Amino acid sequence: MTTKREPTLFESLIPIIFLILLLVINVGIFGSEALGGSNQIVLILSAGVAAIVAIRIGFKWDDIQDGIVKSISSAMASILILLLIGSLAGTWMLSGVVPAMIYYGLQILNPTIFLVAACIVCSIVSIATGSSWTTAATVGIALIGIGQALGISEGLVAGAILSGAYFGDKMSPLSDTTNLAPAMAGTDLFTHIRYMTITTVPSIILALIIFLVIGLTNSSEGVIEGKKAILAAIDGTFNISGWLFIVPVVVVVLIVKKMPALPALLIGTLLGAVFAFLFQPELVAQVAASSSFDGKLYDEFFGLSPVLTNGFIGTMQAMFGDISFTTGNAVLDDEGLLSSSGMAGMLSTIWLILSAMIFGGVMEGAGMLKRIASAIISKVNSVGSLISSTVGTCVFFNLTASDQYLAIVVPGRMYADTYREKGLAPENLSRTLEDSGTVTSVLIPWNTCGAYHSTVLGVGTLTYLPYCFFNLISPIMTMIMGYTGYKIKKLLKNGE
Repeated sequence: MTTKREPTLFESLIPIIFLILLLVINVGIFGSEALGGSNQIVLILSAGVAAIVAIRIGFKWDDIQDGIVKSISSAMASILILLLIGSLAGTWMLSGVVPAMIYYGLQILNPTIFLVAACIVCSIVSIATGSSWTTAATVGIALIGIGQALGISEGLVAGAILSGAYFGDKMSPLSDTTNLAPAMAGTDLFTHIRYMTITTVPSIILALIIFLVIGLTNSSEGVIEGKKAILAAIDGTFNISGWLFIVPVVVVVLIVKKMPALPALLIGTLLGAVFAFLFQPELVAQVAASSSFDGKLYDEFFGLSPVLTNGFIGTMQAMFGDISFTTGNAVLDDEGLLSSSGMAGMLSTIWLILSAMIFGGVMEGAGMLKRIASAIISKVNSVGSLISSTVGTCVFFNLTASDQYLAIVVPGRMYADTYREKGLAPENLSRTLEDSGTVTSVLIPWNTCGAYHSTVLGVGTLTYLPYCFFNLISPIMTMIMGYTGYKIKKLLKNGE
């Protein structure tokens, strides 16, 4: 009988090396289509390599399977939210909520201030809701449409949206990660938030300055005429009304009132369906007629009005499948700004998340991630190197465990004692966990956050990555503070 033992550093690195090499080959061959399925296979194959290593060091298959199930279970809430976001996006498109946001947004914003305004708006919404995910799925979708209509690169727009969304997510007391980080480090919520301002505020200011400079260089030539054509096309297709904003306002209020995300999103989806029936009856009938479902037999059997049957078919189609509207405007039609794939459109992303969590589950369950992280800790010899090691470990867990919560929880547990031994207050650790674990999760295509946001916004992770200035600056800023010693709080002699 083989005795179970801890993996060596070399054994722990074998699946990581295999994953990196195969991803490089895969992306080189498939390019932007790699997320369509081939990257998922790479992750599963890498999980297979990790499982072989685990079995060689004494783990049984049941142990490995338990690690996989546990890992997938931790992502189930995210998967359910993804499914509901798909349905919400469908009914909000059919009801005219998203087109109304684009319509009114185009009248207010111009290319020069758009990126700064998008970042600030998303910051405010994210602070209010405590969720970067909700922010991206509501105002984010509309801002993508507005930005494309203004002729701004989709990568830039997504970068501004996510910079603001993650700033607000970090600074909101309603955010799950903002509550999780101090809990792992051993400090309280508001001490954590106050201490985060030291790195977070300079990071967002730098990001806003960069967005402003880029905006000043954007040419507005031809934008006014283009805006008029787009506004006319939207107005000619949808019944645009300010009353449509009741739907997103209700969702934001519910989340601010601390209603859990799943019921809040379900209510938003159903409200979108009701408003579609009330405000866009012609479009609902159009979607029903273009679908492959025929409600005539049902009408005849139950004696129901075809209007009701078509309403049911149209709204259901929006929730689960593809809908699109042709306006005659090339920008709107060619870019697919007025289309949605409903719940079915999220299935590829869910496949990616499941594959990533399988790999992360094997690596975590066999102790390989912990072994790699402990090797990093052993090289720490100064405050700056300790904070930099924490940043590197959080990014490493985002890359390998594919989940921002694990990228906060595991390093938080690992480094808590080390920070105390170095005489550092726990808020140093909690701040570093958020400055690296939270904000970099969205930059990795197979991480739950990266997969989610790229799907919701319709922009590839590697397309928006160079423009997520806040997310890129934050970990650098926290390392600078560590090496300079600026605002690094020490423990008092009594350990407080």
